[in-house]
Amino acid sequence: MSKKISLKQLNVLNSIAGFLHLIQGFVIVLLSVDFTLPVSGAFLGFDPQTQSLFPDNTVLFDISLPWLVASFFFLSAIAHFTIATVYRKRYEKGLGQGINRARWIEYSLSASVMMVAISLLVGVYDLMSLVMVFFLTSLMNLMGLVMEIHNQTTKKTNWLSYWIGCLAGIVPWVVIAFYFWLGAENGAAAPDFVYWIFVSIFVFFNCFAINMVLQYKKIGPWKDYLYGERAYIILSLVAKTLLAWQVFAGTLQP
Repeated sequence: MSKKISLKQLNVLNSIAGFLHLIQGFVIVLLSVDFTLPVSGAFLGFDPQTQSLFPDNTVLFDISLPWLVASFFFLSAIAHFTIATVYRKRYEKGLGQGINRARWIEYSLSASVMMVAISLLVGVYDLMSLVMVFFLTSLMNLMGLVMEIHNQTTKKTNWLSYWIGCLAGIVPWVVIAFYFWLGAENGAAAPDFVYWIFVSIFVFFNCFAINMVLQYKKIGPWKDYLYGERAYIILSLVAKTLLAWQVFAGTLQP
């Protein structure tokens, strides 16, 4: 029989998670080598000699990978500290109703940054492609918020927003998989650590979806919404930690 989780325990866990995210963000920035990747834009060029159009692109700016990685740690730290302090009463009231608005808003930002970082590692440098990866991932997480709000007014769980979220969320992974394949087909396969990132983070992202299913199906200890909330906090910390230190080991260590 699992021990019932208390709101006080969750508050302590949020504080601990906040510190762990914050510390790791600073450590990544302090220990990493300076590593930037180009973000470009594609357009039609014109050759006056042949009077023809041709595909062209230009580098718009360079993005710092260490700071990009650190940013999803900092976003999570801000969210956890806010939940543990000024937002605590509203957070605990929401948990009693089966809702955590702050979670989905934070995920819509931090998980989206994570997907942008993975996309860059496989060669997705086009700005608008990265913007679409960001917002599709963000939409996936915001549909989790819609799921929790909508089902406050239903007698039977409505899964429509869940499946829409899954549809939006799978597209960035298909894009990344395509770039994996394209690079390998043209003799420029991604390093092994990037494949490990793809597999491990894909598995963890799916664990979030499974956690939601277990909550709504009320299977085993997930009958208690707080059990699922604790699982979300732990999954978030582990997924971000795993991604960050795999990137560090592969590209950012001195």
